[in-house]
Amino acid sequence: MHDILIAIILGMVEGVTEFVPISSTGHLIVVGHMLGFTGDRAATFEIFIQLGAILAVAVILRERIFSILRLGPGTGAQGRSGLLLVILTSIPAGIVGLLLNGPIKQHLFSPTTVAIGWGLGGVALLLIEHFLPPISVQSMARIRPVHALGIGLSQCLSLWPGVSRSASTIGAGMVMGIDRKTAAEYSFLAGLPLITAATLFDLIQNRSMLHRADIPMFAVGFLTSFLAGWIAVRFFLNLLNKWTLRPFAWYRIVASLALLGFIVAGKI
Repeated sequence: MHDILIAIILGMVEGVTEFVPISSTGHLIVVGHMLGFTGDRAATFEIFIQLGAILAVAVILRERIFSILRLGPGTGAQGRSGLLLVILTSIPAGIVGLLLNGPIKQHLFSPTTVAIGWGLGGVALLLIEHFLPPISVQSMARIRPVHALGIGLSQCLSLWPGVSRSASTIGAGMVMGIDRKTAAEYSFLAGLPLITAATLFDLIQNRSMLHRADIPMFAVGFLTSFLAGWIAVRFFLNLLNKWTLRPFAWYRIVASLALLGFIVAGKI
């Protein structure tokens, strides 16, 4: 398949799934296998297009980001307080990721582990929605350190491909009484530093795989990921005003069963 077409397909997959609770890593692994686009070059390309999705969310949340960077007064996830909360959320997964980055990529990046992550994550979201506690936090200003730490610890689960960082962090926020949209906004905001740092770290490690001939493919993938991510995140945040996470949970479960079926049949 032509490189530009692969770039468009994977760019759309990354942009749509990076911040929606269905796992971008899992989808990229599966779609990459289906397209026959695997190996070091594919891994480097996937790292690069992730930056496009990150930039899309940064643009959407730019006012909140600037509020934190100005270090002005504020409560909860705003101003200086917001910076401390974001740091607190980033620490657990940052430490675990640094310690286990190699083994995770060596042993867990496969369609089978993705299917397991999709399925278990989908069941977890259904249980969270069914046993949803009373809502006590309905704005970013009311997020406290205990919430930030709980969400940070849950972020460690997303190191398993297929679990989804968004699913684990939004779900953890809901368990602690944060409403869906606020939990999603904080998940996106707090995840930006960690995702950006991890992406740049991987990109530096794989810099030897970057070649001038790949610039068109990487540029198309980056732009596609940015546009798809911008549309997907805005749509998802608006959706949370009306919907629960159940449709995403059922999608994950069906996708998990379908993927396992393809694996057993030897199609993937």
